[in-house]
Amino acid sequence: MRLAQRIGRIQPSATLAINAKAKSLKASGVNIVNFGVGEPDFNTPENICCAAEESIRAGKTRYTPVGGIDELKDAICQRTKADYGLSYGRDNVVVSCGGKQALYNLFQALLGPGDEVIIPAPYWVSYPDMVELADAKPVFVNCPEEDNFILRPEALERAITPKTRLFILNSPSNPTGKYYSREALAALAEVLLKHENVLIASDDIYYRILFGGKQWASLGMVEERLIDRIFIMNGVSKTYCMTGWRIGYMLGHPDVVKAATKIQSQSTSNPTSISQWASVEALTGDQALVAEMAKVFEMRCNNVLERLAGLPGVTCPKPDGAFYVFPNFSAYYGKKTPAGRVIKGSVDLADYLMETGHVAVVPGIAFGEDRCIRFSYALSMEEIEQGFDGVKKAVEMLA
Repeated sequence: MRLAQRIGRIQPSATLAINAKAKSLKASGVNIVNFGVGEPDFNTPENICCAAEESIRAGKTRYTPVGGIDELKDAICQRTKADYGLSYGRDNVVVSCGGKQALYNLFQALLGPGDEVIIPAPYWVSYPDMVELADAKPVFVNCPEEDNFILRPEALERAITPKTRLFILNSPSNPTGKYYSREALAALAEVLLKHENVLIASDDIYYRILFGGKQWASLGMVEERLIDRIFIMNGVSKTYCMTGWRIGYMLGHPDVVKAATKIQSQSTSNPTSISQWASVEALTGDQALVAEMAKVFEMRCNNVLERLAGLPGVTCPKPDGAFYVFPNFSAYYGKKTPAGRVIKGSVDLADYLMETGHVAVVPGIAFGEDRCIRFSYALSMEEIEQGFDGVKKAVEMLA
């Protein structure tokens, strides 16, 4: 069967592939600790579930406007005002079937052949492929471990060309958990102010999961002259444990919001009505659980860092938020497994850890950094301990 050429330009999601392999092994009776999963392990809060049930009983189960119900748009604007101090109206918002669709719609609305998109590396696995699907070119800017995986302003300046259309910034980051302070953002803003044609996608999906008392900051909060060029990408999945509810959203210039809504009208149409009403409650209801969840993730993070510190040769910058660590395991590259296979990179190591340590991790090459592997600690402390016991045992067997 002949397929479209675009299929050859993209790769399946590495994280979803790892999860599928881990589930397959579990189904065959192998006890796998899955550090690959990118979703909170807490249940959706009860008040949100009740709001969904009430919407069903009230008959709010029909088609809604393509870009989302007004009540949800208002809730998004209110939450953004409270957390960012920025004012948006309904014309600035489009609600989509998850944060990934919000990004996809944005790329489809803005990008075309010849456009370049600057992506700091390490990066979320889906950015490059979604850029490719919009017929644009991903331009990767290396942000090494030595710089705490943070993009330097001079590196951003070097990457910008007359073809640059969009710059993507994800903070806190998947996969590194690193966060851009107001000072770091101000330095990037100075560069961006000089290049008026460069638009900005601010992927803030983990913005409520911060550690060490850090306060949220984004480019629009630091430099108001950039606001008309910034598109805030967010959703309820990570903050409110609603990954399966599939509600994401974008805030930005009304012309682009209108275009993104038009694209969505010819793909999925409206997001699920029931999920939209549940999301209204999530954004406007009791927020106490969000802070409690962040505290739990911080405790888990500290435990994971202690376990990583006990592995010879492994290094890892301390995350500032989200629920990932991105340690450098390259000290084990070149070593041999008990079966005589040489570990050549992160893919080999991930396969070995799953087969021998019975843990699932995501190879760093999927995020643009082959020296590292990603662990999600959206797991119980018991699972984390069991998993790192398996990692320790497996790496000790390498020679």
